[in-house]
Amino acid sequence: MSDNVLVVDAEGAVLGRLSTYVAKALLSGYKVYVVNAEKAVVSGNRLMVINSYRVWLSIKTLRNPYKWSPKRPRNPVAIVKKAVKGMLPKDNWRGSLVLKNLKVYVGFPENLKNFKAIKLAEADASKLSRGYVSVGEIAKALGWKG
Repeated sequence: MSDNVLVVDAEGAVLGRLSTYVAKALLSGYKVYVVNAEKAVVSGNRLMVINSYRVWLSIKTLRNPYKWSPKRPRNPVAIVKKAVKGMLPKDNWRGSLVLKNLKVYVGFPENLKNFKAIKLAEADASKLSRGYVSVGEIAKALGWKG
């Protein structure tokens, strides 16, 4: 692999801050691997965060809800990818193009063992004064069976 590869460890990182860092790296031309996606955290009261994700699940449409309702991620990989996608440009072709350079994993895969994972100090959840909930707990509350 080339030099423009980043392996980011999401353990204990706030999801929004992690997403901005990853989006900026993707736009700079890096290929980014996010590992331990289920251990990233979302700040806020546990029940409030999970209920806000559940409200999003209840949105339906009148006509064919399987075809036209919004796509709702239920596993940690899709939740993290959707957060990063929200940080990328929406009115430009670059946003969808660089999203192909993002790979998100639950756990630490064997093929990335020879890379050193980066822990983001500015995205550390220990700085939060209020509560937080992990992405894995959110996914399990939404029906993820991982």
